Amino acid sequence: MTQLAVSDKKLPRYIAVEGPIGVGKTSLTKRLARTFNYELLLEKSDENPFLNRFYKNPRQHALSTQLFFLFQRAQQIEDLRQDDLFTPVRVADFLIEKDQLFAQQNLDTDEYKLYQKVYHHLTINIPSPDLVIYLQAPTNTLLERIQKRGIKAEQLIKLSYLENLNHAYTEFFHYYDKSPLLIINSAGIDLVHNDNDYQTLVDCILSNPGGINYFNPSPSLISK
Repeated sequence: MTQLAVSDKKLPRYIAVEGPIGVGKTSLTKRLARTFNYELLLEKSDENPFLNRFYKNPRQHALSTQLFFLFQRAQQIEDLRQDDLFTPVRVADFLIEKDQLFAQQNLDTDEYKLYQKVYHHLTINIPSPDLVIYLQAPTNTLLERIQKRGIKAEQLIKLSYLENLNHAYTEFFHYYDKSPLLIINSAGIDLVHNDNDYQTLVDCILSNPGGINYFNPSPSLISK
């Protein structure tokens, strides 16, 4: 793709890309960062020492996995706030609010109560993105992508877990109103490898959309 002329456009200064496991949020986040010359703020799942154990035995390791992610993301948000003067534009592959979404899915009642106490004790001052991009895909598509990318621990993820997670994301964003929201069904398009699909998305971002919008490229742009 040719270099985009974006200097005269009003870009969202903080973009968050979200969606369930396997939907492609990190790959899209990295491409947007290159296009707009934005600072990257990425989840660091590989630093969580409990994650592989969680995939093997979710019931036993859910709380430790969730608390590690909570502390990690809280630290990332704090670093973001402190560095705001020096790196004023960013694109992230997560929302801190999604941590509670996973906690609700993975923890039992008592564990969730404990998690909530810790969460509120942290008193996380969350900056709201100027734009949230929510990537959707059918559960079977998510499972196919997870299997294709071949991360060993993720091969233990069950279809039922993905179904519940996908439903939780749908419910979460049905009520989300903290930032402008761009909803994308990624099943029939390729925002990472297809330049036409990606350029259409960039044009949409450059239009500075407000409220809730749905990104639906014309059929001629859909990847084959």
